[in-house]
Amino acid sequence: MFTGIITGVGHIAQVAPMGATAAHGKRLSISCPAGYLDDVGLGDSIAINGACMTVTSFDASGTAPQFTVDVSAESLDKTAGLDGLGAVNLEKALRANDRLGGHLVSGHVDGMGQVTHFAQVGESWELRVLAPASLAKYLAYKGSITINGVSLTVNRIADMAGGCEVSINLIPHTVDNTALHRLHAGAKVNLEIDLIARYVERMLGSGAAH
Repeated sequence: MFTGIITGVGHIAQVAPMGATAAHGKRLSISCPAGYLDDVGLGDSIAINGACMTVTSFDASGTAPQFTVDVSAESLDKTAGLDGLGAVNLEKALRANDRLGGHLVSGHVDGMGQVTHFAQVGESWELRVLAPASLAKYLAYKGSITINGVSLTVNRIADMAGGCEVSINLIPHTVDNTALHRLHAGAKVNLEIDLIARYVERMLGSGAAH
């Protein structure tokens, strides 16, 4: 379980195929800030751009600590930003005594969205993302959404033929301390809907005729 509060920005430094065909996954080597892995052990969960992954090896020494994760072909097909080199958002799994600074996040990507607009407005930035139509019913004004692992508040929604466009205001702190500043129109992003909304939808539909 996670909160959507990014604890570090890492960098996918190497992507190695785990087999000769597309049916095989890839092993990612990810560099992270100094000291980031000091409390990490083998088998721990770290969300990478919002996708929960298991640490398979790590080297916490020096100024350039690094860890590896194995990503299955299924996960690669259902996520964005895990198949190539570049900056990624990192969050370690929530501990029982941690503050819940964002919202409840499972680290399971519900779908991929596409950035339609990203531009500075005053001191902040406006980010608009087109979410798949299948996720539209879970998105609401002032509700929560996770984009590339970051817990964000929806400022506006617009249903359209191609899906549901959500508009989000990013404060300078969020832009400066996550990899979201690298986004651009057309970029694919990982989306996770609010966990509570998922359960509410299920409960409301439980009385429907079968």
